Amino acid sequence: MKIIVPMAGRGSRLRPHTLTVPKPLIPIAGKPIVHRLVEDIAKVLNEPIDEIAFIIGEDFGEKVEVDLREIAGQLGAKGTIYYQDKPMGTGHAIMCAADSLNGPAVVAYADTLFRADFKLDPSADAVIWVKQVEDPSQYGVVQLNDNNEITALVEKPEEEVSDLAVIGIYYFKKVEVLKEHLQSVLENNILRGGEYQINDGILGMMTSGNVFKTGQIDEWMDCGNKTVTVDTNSRMLQFLKEDGNSLVSDTVTLTNSEIIEPCYIGENVVLENTTVGPNVSLGDNCKLTDVTIKNSLVQHNTVIKNAKLNNAMIGSHAVYNGDFTEISIGDYSKLE
Repeated sequence: MKIIVPMAGRGSRLRPHTLTVPKPLIPIAGKPIVHRLVEDIAKVLNEPIDEIAFIIGEDFGEKVEVDLREIAGQLGAKGTIYYQDKPMGTGHAIMCAADSLNGPAVVAYADTLFRADFKLDPSADAVIWVKQVEDPSQYGVVQLNDNNEITALVEKPEEEVSDLAVIGIYYFKKVEVLKEHLQSVLENNILRGGEYQINDGILGMMTSGNVFKTGQIDEWMDCGNKTVTVDTNSRMLQFLKEDGNSLVSDTVTLTNSEIIEPCYIGENVVLENTTVGPNVSLGDNCKLTDVTIKNSLVQHNTVIKNAKLNNAMIGSHAVYNGDFTEISIGDYSKLE
């Protein structure tokens, strides 16, 4: 089994945090988004992952590539790096990894986290993972026939089609079939909004008789902007606590301080006269003095003093000393 991860966009809606780190490598509950994504996919598939192919931007840098290969290695898989030089759509991004498009594979966009417990239908040629939503008109949804097979993908339907929204994760029993149809999309210059889309490749597969089924997830968490990313961090912490995970490092130093779970606290964090939690993630080597913080996400090597924070997102190597509450500070920033 392979996992194909298009992630060439840096994530402009999450700036300033993505100016120095691509969005899929932003930590959620102490682990990069893309790391949690591929781990959760591996759990659902319940079979060995041979290769994870990452499609990234050419400007992401060597460290990002090293980190991604390490993520693949932790799952016992080969990490392969491909580049998408221009933002030309999901179909184009997938085809940038053409050399890896063979055999069974999952294609997953690296800005979504999920919780699920289902078995892949062995009778299906492909599976599209979906989530039941209250307002289908805000999403792309699947249309089903009487056999619960997917017959169409409808983007933001004005009339009732279904309430099953596409979350951006797909399984293909033979991903080379998708490759064949996406190649046709590229050769025939089939564009939507100036881009080549995966949906046109999927439509070609359906027209050729391939059977698509749904895999319905329990929870769908977005990481599109600061507010929803902080919320996703809080929800993930709750799930991890329910699963019985240990989230607070043994190397934390507490002086007249309290941790209200659930929280993720990384290595060598120092807390002085501070209350942390609930729903806070602190990366490695942070130091907080005279701080009250809840429902927030702080990366590593950051110093915070004299602050009362809620719904805050602070990057790495930042220094903050102030009286504000709801903030968004990128890497290497200083407010003193």
